[in-house]
Amino acid sequence: MTRNQCGLIRLTIWPAAMLMAVGAWAQQPAPPNPAQTKAAEAQDLAKLSPVANPVSGAVKNQLPRFQKNMVAAAEAMPAEKYNFKPTPEMNSFAHLVMHIAQSNNGLCSKISDTAPPDARIADTDPKDKLVAALKASFEHCSSVLDKVDDSKLGDQMILFGNRPFSRAAVLIILSDDWYDHYGAQATYLRLNGILPPTAQPPKQ
Repeated sequence: MTRNQCGLIRLTIWPAAMLMAVGAWAQQPAPPNPAQTKAAEAQDLAKLSPVANPVSGAVKNQLPRFQKNMVAAAEAMPAEKYNFKPTPEMNSFAHLVMHIAQSNNGLCSKISDTAPPDARIADTDPKDKLVAALKASFEHCSSVLDKVDDSKLGDQMILFGNRPFSRAAVLIILSDDWYDHYGAQATYLRLNGILPPTAQPPKQ
């Protein structure tokens, strides 16, 4: 092939490649228009009904998931490991389970204006008793919170000795406690080579 023939081929291919590139670019979808996207989102939101009892309802919706995971975490720790402490200065796993049960009973009773259950437990109790107390505390929360709505979120109550809190604040504290306490349970389990419930692979 001569040099002139090669040049002719290049002159023929180059415009064709340019046309193909331009055609491909022209076929790409246009970037979304921010104004149109915002208008579409507003239309979607307009179709939704307002949420009834958004604060108490949100906490109540969280309860079944945390009940399942936190009870499962307490059950996953072997009984002989209930005295385990990550460091000597820290609380034992048994103390953590006891504290969760007591916190559930106390906060849910405050929120619902009901008397707390007479649950007498200590961190020296065996695993079976502590797990049973934890289950009962979640059942107590489920029962009393079922009657709570957002009509009295501004009501004041005394918590932690002599500190005033609104009912809304105590609902948020309860929710925060679940996140915090499950994170602590998960850490104790992992330090003992046990996967916490939310890290376990799905069952086939």
